[in-house]
Amino acid sequence: MFSLNDVGIKYLSGDYALHQIVLVRATVGLLLTLLVLVPLEGGYHLLKTRYPVTHIVRGMCVVFANMCFFVGLASISLPEASAIFFIAPLFITALSVLFLGEKVGVRRWMAVVVGMAGVIVMLRPGSDAFRYAALLPLCAAFAYACLQILTRKIGLKEKASTMSFYIQAVFVVVCAVFGLAFGDGRYANPDNPSIDFLFRAWSQPQQRDFLIMVGLGVSSGIGGYLVSQAYRICEATLIAPFEYMALILAIFWGITLWGEWPDVIAWTGIFMIFSSGMFIFWREVMLDRKFVIKHPMPRNR
Repeated sequence: MFSLNDVGIKYLSGDYALHQIVLVRATVGLLLTLLVLVPLEGGYHLLKTRYPVTHIVRGMCVVFANMCFFVGLASISLPEASAIFFIAPLFITALSVLFLGEKVGVRRWMAVVVGMAGVIVMLRPGSDAFRYAALLPLCAAFAYACLQILTRKIGLKEKASTMSFYIQAVFVVVCAVFGLAFGDGRYANPDNPSIDFLFRAWSQPQQRDFLIMVGLGVSSGIGGYLVSQAYRICEATLIAPFEYMALILAIFWGITLWGEWPDVIAWTGIFMIFSSGMFIFWREVMLDRKFVIKHPMPRNR
């Protein structure tokens, strides 16, 4: 679901402002959550929460992560941006030790170091190939890791639909305010694809493009619900490596749709990041960790 979002937003990035696209996407995702997911999990009383501040912080984390990733995506290829972003599971592993008290051994710490080294290879600092836009997916990865750590903190106390609702609501508010402040395009810069994507003036979308935006909302709503559900019922260090499927899909979409073949250096970085994440998962299996926490899911989930 998230890889389809990446493809759709990159496709639309040359014609529409990011906050316009995300506002439509979030509105559709919010309606999907309210009309389908919340009733499915027990009803609208679930929207009442004891953790409003945590939900708002989670929402701001994912808004920041999305903005950084998609603004970077306007300037660099989908496979490169996705590979750099997939340092996020390694950030999650590190942060889970600091904030969740989860145990991470020496071997898994070594895997984190290898993954970080893979990001440096991808960024190529000091070379002519270095682009500041490549730092944006790295910032997005850290914000996304913070989001999932917060998800794990309140996961036993809140439903996945509740968490999805507040994320979509924060998206709607932030994008609407951003559009009112910058939707006239006065800060747009056609010479810089990333800045132009962020500050481009709003325009009336064509019917086909509007349907794509609606599709983004559906995939975002479903994807956000599923990943929230996963992180709330399982250990963060176990769930994170499964997200690498999106890296494989990003490479596939980048090659098939845009002909964006990673070069040898990029492949090296991708391999280092991917292998370090999968090693962490392998260690979980070798240690015979329980995949699900002791609290089973009620039937209405």
